[in-house]
Amino acid sequence: MARALLAFTDDFGQFSSPRTVELTPALQLHEVSKRYGARWALVRLSLRVRRGAALLLTGHNGSGKTTLLRVLATAVRPSSGKVEVLGVDALRDPDTVRAQVGLLSHANYVYEDLSGLENLVVLARLLGEPVSAGPEALERVGLSSKDDRPVRTYSAGMRRRLALARLFLKQPAVALLDEPFVELDPAGVSELEARIRELHAAGTTLVLATHHIEQGLELCTDRLHLEQGRSIAA
Repeated sequence: MARALLAFTDDFGQFSSPRTVELTPALQLHEVSKRYGARWALVRLSLRVRRGAALLLTGHNGSGKTTLLRVLATAVRPSSGKVEVLGVDALRDPDTVRAQVGLLSHANYVYEDLSGLENLVVLARLLGEPVSAGPEALERVGLSSKDDRPVRTYSAGMRRRLALARLFLKQPAVALLDEPFVELDPAGVSELEARIRELHAAGTTLVLATHHIEQGLELCTDRLHLEQGRSIAA
């Protein structure tokens, strides 16, 4: 079960056990802001997430959840502030961070004319991982490696499973999951919950943004609630 935030200052959320001293947290943000035109998606956000934690992100649409995940994944550069992932300055050395982080975003980012396995083979080669990891990754999310249909014929739920399979090509040190339960049927949700627990049990630090609050509370150890890009007590 996720626990409520233990302590707040105006701009800082602490996500570590009071009995644990963690010199190199998995994630650390200091005074991070992100602006899109006249709109601020994140406002002086600071947080610290210990290694091996599972952080639940909650908030209404437009609260800043997706922007925060994209900042952590180095897909978006903040307007100001400092971001560290596994002790690495994400703004100065994004390539090192990307090698350790897996992102499941709203968009599935698949090659429509390739099969599910062919999609993973392409990605494995880009990541420098063995292509033999592809069939196992598909099986772990309930897809068949023998299905040679192009992805354009997949249902929405199958596409979501394929996107998740990319995380299993290698064990990411940090997994960022943006609304992972979207487009999944009840069986798919249950299966995804099991896979998320597997990742966490293997030592991966999780950040999960979802409107499925009950599932999130069961899967996560900590919670951050955002409103208009600011952290507030849930």
